[in-house]
Amino acid sequence: MRQINEDIKNMRFKPAYLLYGEERYLRRQYREKLRAALCQGEDTMNTHFFEGKNIPLGEIIDLAETLPFFAPRRVIFITDSGLFKSGGEKMAEYLSAPCESTVFIFTESEVDKRSRLYKTLHSKGYVSEFAVQDESTLKRWVAGILAKEGKKITENTVQLFLSKTGSDMENIQMELEKLVCYCMGRDVVTDQDVEAICTVRVSSRIFDMINAIAAGQPKQALELYYDLLALKEPPMRILFLLARQCNLLLQAKELKTKGYDNRAIAAAIGVAPFVVGKTLTQASKFKTDVLRAAVEKCVEAEEAVKTLRMNDVISVEFLILSVIFNIVILRPAGA
Repeated sequence: MRQINEDIKNMRFKPAYLLYGEERYLRRQYREKLRAALCQGEDTMNTHFFEGKNIPLGEIIDLAETLPFFAPRRVIFITDSGLFKSGGEKMAEYLSAPCESTVFIFTESEVDKRSRLYKTLHSKGYVSEFAVQDESTLKRWVAGILAKEGKKITENTVQLFLSKTGSDMENIQMELEKLVCYCMGRDVVTDQDVEAICTVRVSSRIFDMINAIAAGQPKQALELYYDLLALKEPPMRILFLLARQCNLLLQAKELKTKGYDNRAIAAAIGVAPFVVGKTLTQASKFKTDVLRAAVEKCVEAEEAVKTLRMNDVISVEFLILSVIFNIVILRPAGA
């Protein structure tokens, strides 16, 4: 990121930039920074946008070889192409000796660092990964935004706020906008403000549902499930999120048993480091065998829906109750 800022400051640009990683907000921010620096206003003659798989590589390379029209450069933006995972050989070959008056900006969610295109761009251009930010960074960012609006927030209130929003900066920004409007005329943001205005993400409700399952509370678990249905969440998406969380709990528990520290666990299971503590706390409420069985039951529930043996709403209800039944049978928990 620092290199991009330096390039913009000095107005000396690499032939290609790759912005990738889980944090969409930062990817978009730096893409727009580069666009503002590289492109002259609404110059549609020399600015081109391509998105998605199966983009016309031959046409793009022809454009890249065309000199800009009354402008210092031609800029080509390519988003979510998948070229850094497969099919990028032709682009890699071109970027090994690109036209000096053209700049490429690639924005991708995922890349394969072993791919020829990634290696070529890393050598000839600049690669920047935008990972999920850690808790302290997010807290500083939230406090900084609120400070610009003339508002203060305590450490505990920021913690509560992040527990509702998750670590997605795009979602955090939207919730902050709501919070600032709600607190108009006051200079301190309180827990009550956060509770009143901030939307709990679906993932937070899933977390609460699994806590209820761990506690052997079928009524509370099902109420949380029906709340999600009332919010128009599809049962199969709820099933997917339950399966994902159970799998994360199982992996985290097993890695902790092997002696991994929290940072290593975060890297291994693909979550933000500050989420690992909560994940391990929740995982400790389950025996390993129960978590393994829960993951298997999630697969069985999905298969039951796809083979029309059970409808989607009932399949998730059955899953919740069967996992709770397993917990009750296998108590006391010690593993």
